[in-house]
Amino acid sequence: MTTWCLTTSPDNLAKTAELGWSVQGIKSRREPTAKRIAPGDKVFYYVTRHVAFAAAVEVTSRYFEDHEPVWTSKPGEDYPWRFEIRPEVVLDDPDRWVPVDALYDDLTGIKKWPRERCTLAFQGNIREWPEADYKVVKAALEDAAR
Repeated sequence: MTTWCLTTSPDNLAKTAELGWSVQGIKSRREPTAKRIAPGDKVFYYVTRHVAFAAAVEVTSRYFEDHEPVWTSKPGEDYPWRFEIRPEVVLDDPDRWVPVDALYDDLTGIKKWPRERCTLAFQGNIREWPEADYKVVKAALEDAAR
C-alpha cells in the first residue's frame, strides 16, 4: 500500500463529491505517478485556500485514461489519469475541515519546512506521503466527523 496526498481546489473537491466519491482524476503531467497508484492505496485530500484536510479515500482500481471534462485548472487540462475510489472519511462542511496547522507537529511529510511555510509541502497535484501521516490525517478527520 502507498499513501498519497492529493492537492485540490475547493471547486475540484466539490466535483469529486458530485461524483459520489467514486472516481478521482489527476493532471496530465502526472502519468508516471498514475502508473504507480494501485488498488488498496490511500489518498488524503488537502484543500488549497483553506490549508486544510477534507477527506480520506481508498483506491479501488488501476488508473485509466478519460478525457471527459470534470475537474478544472488551467485551460486544456482535463485530468485524464483517473482511478476509482471509495470514501473512508469525508467532511462535507468546510467549517469541519482539519487545518494543517493543527496537525503540523504530528506530520512527518511537512517537517522539511517551518510551520509558516509548510504549504510548500503540498505543491503539485499528487505526491507520495508517509503512511504514518495518512493515519494522523484520517484520525483527525474521524474526530472532526463526530
